[in-house]
Amino acid sequence: MRRLLLVTAAASLAAMGVASSQDATMSFFVTSVGSGKGADLGGLAGADAHCASLAEAAGVTGKTWRAYLSTSDTDARDRIGKGPWFNAKGVKIADDVASLHSDANAITKQTALNEKGEVVNGRGDKPNRHDVLTGSKPDGTKIADQTCGDWTLSGAEGAAMTGHHDRTGLDDSAAAKSWNSSHASRGGCSQEALRSTGGDGLFYCFAVN
Repeated sequence: MRRLLLVTAAASLAAMGVASSQDATMSFFVTSVGSGKGADLGGLAGADAHCASLAEAAGVTGKTWRAYLSTSDTDARDRIGKGPWFNAKGVKIADDVASLHSDANAITKQTALNEKGEVVNGRGDKPNRHDVLTGSKPDGTKIADQTCGDWTLSGAEGAAMTGHHDRTGLDDSAAAKSWNSSHASRGGCSQEALRSTGGDGLFYCFAVN
């Protein structure tokens, strides 16, 4: 009986340890891959599902994921929950929506990791993949004409606002250093168009719970 009690106690302590460690489990990442169809993500529902699929493949379950994307009637900032958010290494990205959209956020090339905990190529790497789809202004609200048809277009028509996950661009302007609102895609919404300016159809994913 004594041995059974000890085993039960040890199991309970182990379970408590697991629960505690999950407080800072991954709740933010840059997708390691896009849809493969440029900015056609299957709309917000398709993008959210892509986030969930990648997270689950990386071993993170039990969370509800939302893509950080604006549409003609939706602001990205309103989709992602209240925070705080942590990357795959447990580094805090931001405490809340306000800090995420301020200079207080911790998004850099070293912290904006993919769901596998890997650094995503940025400016100076080959290929450069730092253009992240957002369709958003710096404050996280929509730019209605820069969402590639609300994430359903993959041809020569349309444009998508992108941010730089590595906070680096052609100059030292605020736009060049913006994680969510740097410049629009050029030449449309196809995979080729996105790659031509240093992107690959990647986007940010946040857990809302």
